[in-house]
Amino acid sequence: MLASSTPSIHSTSPTCWVSAEPGVAIDVPIGPPVPASAVAASALAPKDFVGLPVAGGSAKEILRLAWPVIASQVLLNLTGLIDRMMIGRLAEGGSAAVPLAAVGYATQLFHLIHSTLFAVGLACVALMARAIGSGNTQTARHAFAGSVQVSVCITLVYASGLFFFSEQSLALLGAEESVIKLAAPYLELTVAASLILSFTLIFESGMRANRDMRTPMFIALVVTATKLALNAVLIFGLFGAPRLELLGAGLATAISQAVGFALFILVFMRLPKDAPTALRFRDLFRSNPIVRQVIRIAVPGVAERIVLNMGLLSYFWILSNWYGTMAVAAYTVGISLLSFSWIPGTGYAQACSTVVGQALGARDRDVAVRAGRQSVVLAVGTAIPLGLLFAWFRIPLAEMFTDDVAVIAALSPFMLALAAAQPFLQMHFTLAGAHKGAGDTITPLIGALIGNWAIRVPMAILIGGVLELDVVWIWATLIFDHISRAIWLGYSFLRGRWSELPTKDGVQVIA
Repeated sequence: MLASSTPSIHSTSPTCWVSAEPGVAIDVPIGPPVPASAVAASALAPKDFVGLPVAGGSAKEILRLAWPVIASQVLLNLTGLIDRMMIGRLAEGGSAAVPLAAVGYATQLFHLIHSTLFAVGLACVALMARAIGSGNTQTARHAFAGSVQVSVCITLVYASGLFFFSEQSLALLGAEESVIKLAAPYLELTVAASLILSFTLIFESGMRANRDMRTPMFIALVVTATKLALNAVLIFGLFGAPRLELLGAGLATAISQAVGFALFILVFMRLPKDAPTALRFRDLFRSNPIVRQVIRIAVPGVAERIVLNMGLLSYFWILSNWYGTMAVAAYTVGISLLSFSWIPGTGYAQACSTVVGQALGARDRDVAVRAGRQSVVLAVGTAIPLGLLFAWFRIPLAEMFTDDVAVIAALSPFMLALAAAQPFLQMHFTLAGAHKGAGDTITPLIGALIGNWAIRVPMAILIGGVLELDVVWIWATLIFDHISRAIWLGYSFLRGRWSELPTKDGVQVIA
């Protein structure tokens, strides 16, 4: 039994998803994951939460909600950045492209697992928030245990395939033999650690649903510190440890995730038996009536993430087959570097989603629209100076990763293209947050499909496979991808159907 009789912890401190593998730089086309605020808002507001619509959707309120998310994302991205800086120093004979590309290939495959688990985590938040808001702690515990069961089962399927067919999976993406040799052991360790991730991500989701943000944040800090310390020791063989290089980075990830899991278990052992998150071992092995609901809510999110990841994998395949390892290395490092510049868009999106969900739950459409507009203004106002900053200092930033002249030269045009896309990228991030807060997840999905499958991938195939143009033109497809999504979501926002008030029967509320 994991529960005892110590009082539960409640806090409103910022949260951080410790489940995200620190070395992973999420590709911008996927966009930021937005909490299921449309569901949670109506359940929690009547109890102990001061409704956000009172603030009127002001820029000040958006900033107040966004900064904890931004701070948490900076922590995770800084870890990923340092991870790649260490790996970029593994070059032999002056070439850093192979180890960096190896991480890039493994990361793309790992996204399949992580994105799916994140969708299950959102289902957990939605179901538990409703139950907690209604005072039904038993149902909340059922939802918690059911989410863990679904998460573990999905991970076993994904991880087994990638673990036993790691080399074949990498080869399908077009990785060269030298890259596969390095990437396969790293990928195997990463997907093995994802079994731990399947627990910790849901553990944190349950705590978020119970409004305990401080504990996951503390655990995130410990996991991050452990990961970076072990990276230095195991990658380079410090303090008498064996020099494991890329394999050491994967082992550091697995060990740090295990530390996080152990800390979560210690926390649960101190919870009272009647707490919503009082998970018991026997709950994980019994028939659970809420598993079907978890699956029903998670499936659309899982489908969206799979579709988007397939687009990214296709893009990666194009780079591999027509432009080679150097282009893949540039893409991998560039995403890590510029990931800091779109963090504000992630924060504004989540803040906007929360305010919109609360406003429409209070039947105040004007506040919801105002929140969306203020979020877009803040996002674009932040994106322009950040894009200029990263474009101007692109060479010094690249030199932080590697001293390989060829990799640095390949990075420059990619970073310019992504810097140019920043205003459109952050605009569609925040607009998607407004739609999702209103319960409209279809419009952002259509925008992502347009950007990936109607713009980016077809244009990249034409440029690389038919016209055989320079890789610079491949990078340009990123700009058109984000412009198309910003236009689509902007049109939908102005049209206003996303903000139609829920009916008395709650038809528009996601369930």
